[in-house]
Amino acid sequence: QVQLRESGGGLVQAGGSLRLSCAASGSTFNLYTWAWFRQAPGKEREFVAIISRSGGSTDYADSVKGRLTISRDNNTVYLQMNSLKPEDAAVYYCAAGVYYSSTYYDPRVYSFWGQGTQVTVSS
Repeated sequence: QVQLRESGGGLVQAGGSLRLSCAASGSTFNLYTWAWFRQAPGKEREFVAIISRSGGSTDYADSVKGRLTISRDNNTVYLQMNSLKPEDAAVYYCAAGVYYSSTYYDPRVYSFWGQGTQVTVSS
């Protein structure tokens, strides 16, 4: 089993920055992909970013490209968020999967999830 724990959320003004962390423990050697999703009230959970096990491959949702950066250091994955907008406000979830899927933007692909961390952006 794998446990994921996010941290780093909080309140920030529009244009500001936050850095989210996701620490993994347990059987992490099985993990192939790591991703961040977010869910705003009344909306579906949406893909934000993904990084491969090697860290050499990443992808982002169009809405965050150029502003958010995913990175990985051993068993911790980070999401550096710059130039935050009010529409970025949501609960951010870390997810991990044990295989690569071409539909990596689909939450159903991932086997493990963290509890989420709230990001609030004031205008």
